[in-house]
Amino acid sequence: MRPRACAIAARTAAAAATCIVSTALVFGTAQAQTTPYVMKITTPTIHAAPDMYARNLAAAVEKDSGGRIKAQVYPASQLGSIPRQIEGTQFGSIQCAVIPPEFFVGVDQRFEVLAAPGLISTVEQGQRVAADPKVLKAMLALGADKGLLGAGLFYAEPAEVVSKTPIRHLTDFKGKRLRIFASEFQSEAFKRLGATPVAMSPGDVLPAIQQGTLDGAAFGVQLLSGLHFYDGPKYVAMTSHSSIFIIVEISKKWHDSLPKDLQQIVDRDAAKEATAINPQALDILNGARKTWTDHGGELISLPADEQAQMMKTLLSVGDDVAAKRPAVKAAYEIVKEAAQKLK
Repeated sequence: MRPRACAIAARTAAAAATCIVSTALVFGTAQAQTTPYVMKITTPTIHAAPDMYARNLAAAVEKDSGGRIKAQVYPASQLGSIPRQIEGTQFGSIQCAVIPPEFFVGVDQRFEVLAAPGLISTVEQGQRVAADPKVLKAMLALGADKGLLGAGLFYAEPAEVVSKTPIRHLTDFKGKRLRIFASEFQSEAFKRLGATPVAMSPGDVLPAIQQGTLDGAAFGVQLLSGLHFYDGPKYVAMTSHSSIFIIVEISKKWHDSLPKDLQQIVDRDAAKEATAINPQALDILNGARKTWTDHGGELISLPADEQAQMMKTLLSVGDDVAAKRPAVKAAYEIVKEAAQKLK
């Protein structure tokens, strides 16, 4: 081949190779951009406000991101026990956890302040407290140095007591071993009623009651009906001794990996759905109570004078427990002030 022809052939081959490489890079970039970010959302409940919120959030982020985020909801602790769900969220294998804040006490003890007894007396008050700017600022900032990003807070329902044998009077609490949320506020409350509190994840409770390891548990009726507790213990004492709030925690590791516009979508939708869930949560609560009685369960109210006596006994638990720990006390005072202001 002549020198001129060789040079032309070489330039043509180089141009072709450059084109192939450029095409591959463009294709690879486009492919990367069309691969959605997976958002696993975990919660311990089913047929209850937390998993309803999770489904609402999943639909919102998928819609608002134009499909760039693919959300997957895992109710009923499908991704492991609550401690495993929290750890997964901290380290990024789970992207969002929708769980009562008391379960995060291993991350920061201040998470438990909303479990103090006697703070909330009505559903509407609980919803107002969950939306209070000072409460939100205090609660959602917790865990920021432990891999968590607080994104939402809402009120689910009052806490009641399910038991194998009926609790119809205050004296029936004495000597009973009762499962509680992982909170010193709850622990101290049941000690004052003469019971023995035992912290335990929801999935372990029903077998423990059936086997006689526990006599009962502090739960919300939504979770009890959703997890078919009526197949075992039939009695729920409607004590409403404290409230069950739900906090929405995003994995900071995952959030930091998102483009800025997707971060803003996740933040905005998580906060928006925490308010939008309120009417649905009330409907779910009423439905759960009906489901309980429809399946042969009984909802028991203490005599009015004994209910008042119980709440009087528990009234100082919040102040007494918070006084032992300055950081917890500061957070508790924020919640307490909001609860009193928003009655």
